[in-house]
Amino acid sequence: MDIISQLQEQVNLIAHLAFNSIGTLQRDAPPNRLSPNYPEPPPHPTEEGTNFSEQPKLMSSTLVKAAKQFDALVAALPISESGEEEQLKKITELQAENDAIGQELQKQLEAAEKELNQVQELFRQASDNCLNLKKPDDN
Repeated sequence: MDIISQLQEQVNLIAHLAFNSIGTLQRDAPPNRLSPNYPEPPPHPTEEGTNFSEQPKLMSSTLVKAAKQFDALVAALPISESGEEEQLKKITELQAENDAIGQELQKQLEAAEKELNQVQELFRQASDNCLNLKKPDDN
C-alpha cells in the first residue's frame, strides 16, 4: 500500500476513533445538575464491573497513538528538494505528455471507428448478397 493510501486509512481511523469516543462519552457520562434551581438528576444506570472513569483515558490514549502514527506517516513522505518553479515546470511537462498521449489515443479511437464503419458496411453488403441469393418460393 502506498504512503498516500496509508495516510487516508489513518485519517479514517482517527475520525472513527474520535466519533466513537465522543458518542461513548455522551452515552455513558453521568448526569450533572445544571443549576441549583433544578432537581437532582436521576442516577445513571451502570453495568457491573465497568469503570467509566477509566474509559476516557483509554479512548484518549488510543486517539493519541493513532495521531502519532499519522505523524510518523507524514514524516515518511518524501521531501521535495526542488523549488516551486521546478515543480511547476515538472507539472507543465506532465501536462504536455498527457496531452500528447490523449491526442494519440484520439487518433487510435478515430481509426478504430473508421474500421468499425468499414466492417459494418461489409457486413451489410454480405447480408444483402445472402438475401439476394435466395430464390423466391413458387407457391
